[in-house]
Amino acid sequence: MLGSCADIGIDLGTANVLVYVKGKGITLREPSVVAINKDNKKIIAVGAEARRMLGRTPGNIIAIRPLRGGVITNFEVTEKMLSYFIKKTNGRKLFFRPKVMICIPTGITGVEERAVREAAIQAGARQAYLIEEPLAAALGASLDISSPKATMVVDIGGGTTDIAVLSLGGIVCCNSLRVGGDKLDEAIIRYVRREFNLAMGEQSAEEIKINIATACLTNLETNISYEVRGRDLTLGLPRSVQITRVQVYEAIKEPLAQVVSAVKDVLERTPPELAADIVNKGIVMTGGSSLLHNIDTLLKIETKLPVYVAEDPISCVALGTGKALSMLKLLSGNISKKYSYLENIS
Repeated sequence: MLGSCADIGIDLGTANVLVYVKGKGITLREPSVVAINKDNKKIIAVGAEARRMLGRTPGNIIAIRPLRGGVITNFEVTEKMLSYFIKKTNGRKLFFRPKVMICIPTGITGVEERAVREAAIQAGARQAYLIEEPLAAALGASLDISSPKATMVVDIGGGTTDIAVLSLGGIVCCNSLRVGGDKLDEAIIRYVRREFNLAMGEQSAEEIKINIATACLTNLETNISYEVRGRDLTLGLPRSVQITRVQVYEAIKEPLAQVVSAVKDVLERTPPELAADIVNKGIVMTGGSSLLHNIDTLLKIETKLPVYVAEDPISCVALGTGKALSMLKLLSGNISKKYSYLENIS
């Protein structure tokens, strides 16, 4: 007898895709990268295998990231990537199409929202629901969003930062900006090019960010350094230099200031009664970029509020999409109207 596919929740991130399967938990974590043969448009690799090809492919192969700033920039490739992940999760034979919940940034447009829905349907979903990232992050972090008391979430991912104050199961006020881990990487690349006359790739910049970057300097950490390898822009030859933590801090100050400004903007627009709750409960941080060294300290200093990083910040949104699948009635006002396979083909 044929069994049905389990419903799934997808954290469709700019940097990574996480898939939650009902009854099993998170079963897949893969980079949002696809390698394509330019001659015949054939998919060569998806996920971790494709990421290893970034910046290293021959002329006829291109490794691309089909999402930028939290939105789809290449619909066809995104659909193929989603299809690959859904099949990998639920098996190759999709006789039954799964119900899918996908997270979206709070600042997404109607056109971008429809693109995500259609990509999910084309990839094999029976019905596609959308949930905003901070709401999913709060659910995944096991925060009580149904309470009348306010909860504030700052979700910093690869492409976007989503900030929201939640109460009574919904978003009271929010802000979304297309600043995340990718912008920090780009800032490091620009700094190294400007100060050392050295060209470097995205993966090298990410390694620097993970190993020595900090959002807030202390006197004990200023002598930490890291070796950077790249191509000398004058000589055209490979070269390595040492970059210090202080220099990396200078490189990423501007995008971090944008995040702080957005957090303050939401706090300024929060109703007084809910603001009082946040003073007591503090701010909860989720998303992969919330693991940046001392970023919680930076927000504590700037907002004068308690700041906590969730226990598993990278998984929070994916876990939240899964929980939302079993809370559709409770969250009906905050879940974007479903889009079904039958609607798509009619």
